Amino acid sequence: MIIRKSTEEIEAMARAGAVVAETLDVLRDQIQPGVTTLELDAVAEEFIRSRGGIPTFKGYRGFPGSICTSPNTMVVHGIPGPYRLEEGDVISVDVGVTLDGFVGDSAFTFPVGEIHPDTQRLLDVCQAALAAGIEEARPRNHIGHISAAVQRVTEAAGFSVVRSLVGHGVGRSMHEEPQIPNVGEPGRGPKLATGMTLAIEPMINAGGAGVWVADDHWSIYTDDKSLSAHFEHTVAVTDDGPRILTQPRVPATGSLLR
Repeated sequence: MIIRKSTEEIEAMARAGAVVAETLDVLRDQIQPGVTTLELDAVAEEFIRSRGGIPTFKGYRGFPGSICTSPNTMVVHGIPGPYRLEEGDVISVDVGVTLDGFVGDSAFTFPVGEIHPDTQRLLDVCQAALAAGIEEARPRNHIGHISAAVQRVTEAAGFSVVRSLVGHGVGRSMHEEPQIPNVGEPGRGPKLATGMTLAIEPMINAGGAGVWVADDHWSIYTDDKSLSAHFEHTVAVTDDGPRILTQPRVPATGSLLR
């Protein structure tokens, strides 16, 4: 069942989303060569709790971290640990915050120091795919409009969409209906309506679309060891168009969405 939110509930989600956005901005300043993903996790948890929030991921189905940290060929769900960032890496950081009973969820793939222009293009295209998907989150469209937009932008640039992983509804729970594939056709899937709140999250690879799950049962990697990028926002469907609930107050220079 798809749970539509009232105006008041969307405002509550926006407050959770603001903490998510602020957490990612704090981490942006911490991400540099030599820092471990466990250190990033500690910074994130301390900040989230200082704002009155709870790290949504911590303990979720046994997940041990407060955030997901997925470098390079790891697509998503990376457990923070001893991995030490290196110059030229990229790292997807996924943050969930529960505040006053509602969840905000967003992810950003950060460069570590200077990265190769081809790697930057992967990140730029993934952000553009997210922007295209969000633009379709309007009443009377369908989930397929979002999916098709993400797929179109990604594949036109020569990259691959991870097909086995999807976005999702979000609200009082981190995962609600509907699922939001990143491939599809306009007009397919559930019809969008005012009050729906969606976590839209393209996951794209520089190589093929195949992925595999590590022995920790969380970390997901590209099959061909190609780099991966992951960007996500929590979005409300409103009568005035899509509203990003995890948007920071001041977008970063050179970014499409953040």
